[in-house]
Amino acid sequence: MDKLEDMASVCEFDPITGSIPATKVEITVSCRNLLDRDTFSKSDPCKYFSFYITEFGRTEVIDNTLNPDFESASLSDELSHSGLSDFLGQTFCTLGEIVGSPGSHLEKPLGGIPGKNCGTIILTAEELGNCRDCATMQFCANKLDKKDFFGRSDPFMMFYRSNEDGTFTICHKTEVVKNTLNPVWQPFTIPVRALCNGDYDRSIKVEVYDWDRDGSHDFIGEFTTSYRELSRGQSQFNVYEMWFVLICWCKPSVLCCSITQVTLLSFLVEAEHTFLDYIKAGYGRKYTQSPSWNPSQSTSLHYMNPYQMNAYAMALKAVGEIIQDYDSDKMFPALGFGAKIPPDGRVSHEFPLNGNVDNPYCNGMEGILEAYHESLKTVQLYGPTNFAPVINHVARYAAAVQDGSQYFVLLIITDGVISDMAQTKEAIVNAAKLPMSIIIVGVGQAEFDAMVELDGDDVRISSRGKLAERDIVQFVPFRDYMDRTGNHVLSMARLAKDVLAEIPDQLILYMKSRGIKPNQTPPDYSPPGLSPTPTV
Repeated sequence: MDKLEDMASVCEFDPITGSIPATKVEITVSCRNLLDRDTFSKSDPCKYFSFYITEFGRTEVIDNTLNPDFESASLSDELSHSGLSDFLGQTFCTLGEIVGSPGSHLEKPLGGIPGKNCGTIILTAEELGNCRDCATMQFCANKLDKKDFFGRSDPFMMFYRSNEDGTFTICHKTEVVKNTLNPVWQPFTIPVRALCNGDYDRSIKVEVYDWDRDGSHDFIGEFTTSYRELSRGQSQFNVYEMWFVLICWCKPSVLCCSITQVTLLSFLVEAEHTFLDYIKAGYGRKYTQSPSWNPSQSTSLHYMNPYQMNAYAMALKAVGEIIQDYDSDKMFPALGFGAKIPPDGRVSHEFPLNGNVDNPYCNGMEGILEAYHESLKTVQLYGPTNFAPVINHVARYAAAVQDGSQYFVLLIITDGVISDMAQTKEAIVNAAKLPMSIIIVGVGQAEFDAMVELDGDDVRISSRGKLAERDIVQFVPFRDYMDRTGNHVLSMARLAKDVLAEIPDQLILYMKSRGIKPNQTPPDYSPPGLSPTPTV
């Protein structure tokens, strides 16, 4: 099933048309009779969704089947072990076509391979309710049917939400519990709107299967329930009996009836908190920083042109004006790195732009820009370019307030040169445990391969064999937002969207992992040596 409410264009503000979304729609996807492109087994399909030319959703891979029902968001045969994928087909449609079809249920043939019948894709849309609760539940079973001839069963559960047309859509699949007749599945969390779309009496079908490596899972049994029933928790109302017929091995002509029980062990409902919840409750703080070579030369990105801002100042102003609104007092510590500083000319990788070691705070973006321009007159920009010191500097502040009362965002403006990649990776891995995020904005025309690597979207950052607890880095190349048509408003809207794309989820993930809820009153906090400042 594909949950696209956070990705589909109907759910976002459109800076071009100014339209505001009126509803959220969930699209579920199934395919039938796909091409078999694997030599020794059936295809392992996954699906890609595209909006114009940008991919915005991808399903999980379902092993060894030509008739997949996808649980999560051109169609391809994904061979993860080799990194290759075989094209299985494609189709094109609009959201209007799906919603406008009878029952909002659209079936279209897949094409794209000349002379081949590529099968069918089935798209179903349903308007999502506003329920923001999440349910966490756990099940166990006993006396399951023994489906494996030489061993016990490897059971797993499939949960289906009933649709308005009487069909069912998969909404969750548990893990496989190996080699047991009495499984206890791990607790799992699912949004209530995915389970029943806010209709507490809607039927929920649960099927139990014995896993088979060739994809032909053996059906064990099924039962139906509802959210209202499940919400009663562990009780006699949530013990479900499954009957099935067995063939006696000693007398194949004799049929026996057997019964097994599936029991709900626990059920907990919690509100799904959003980024806005934390902002409104009083959480947050922003951190800024900059610098790379001789500002008197016109080729320098720091060139002090009397008629226009240089690349660093443009990026700092554009991005800073986006993030400053999340800080109520608009006081930002601004640091430079990679320069010889007065009075002794020592090289520093974390010096205050305003020259005040005891109070590096600047008043708003204008104060930061003023401090930046003044620092260019007093310091000598000098290599190497080390990121780790300034990341560790902010991390020390964040380590002092891990109760969620503050969340730090470090903004780094860079030309892409980095001299301490290994140390920076280690600093990011350590910082991933703290209430902080890092935005890296690349200026100039250099290659930013190192910055993309630090972003960690494709491969999670690691250091000394240790993976970062979460992804905390967002990289954007500023040149991609310099609109040559002169539409500054549109280009800045795109920049704002991409700069803040990952911050909400990063903040929420930290808060949830620490059990911090937005309705808790955060304590006052003051950085060492400074008086308390209110934050938003």
